[in-house]
Amino acid sequence: MSGVVEDRGTRAIQRIATTPDWYEPYKISQAIKAGGLIHVSGQAGIDDRGRTVSDDFLTQGRQAFANVQRVLAAAGASFADVVKVGIFVTDMAADLDHVITLRGEFLSEPYPADTLLEVSSLARPDWRIEVEATALAR
Repeated sequence: MSGVVEDRGTRAIQRIATTPDWYEPYKISQAIKAGGLIHVSGQAGIDDRGRTVSDDFLTQGRQAFANVQRVLAAAGASFADVVKVGIFVTDMAADLDHVITLRGEFLSEPYPADTLLEVSSLARPDWRIEVEATALAR
């Protein structure tokens, strides 16, 4: 589902959302389409009910990437359109190899630019990974 298009002079900004939209109560857009780009907010390993899918890093990561994919689809794009990803993890030493696995499962050449960061925590204490993306709008 796409949200309201706001015209700011010559610039149109479109809010992108899926149903359910677990970001709405926090005043966050799942994605914004503007200036020929789609900016997807960080997606975690949560299911359609807003529950963390597992304690397992790869399971959470696969769900986080699937959530990014779902938001991209709502904006009319796919992972083939992604030019930049940001991946946030809570334990780089333990999970770097898993991140590389996830990138291979969801992304393809030419691989997008990437920022990989270890953070002390994410929005929920049981989250181990969060993924954001920037894609070209079609």
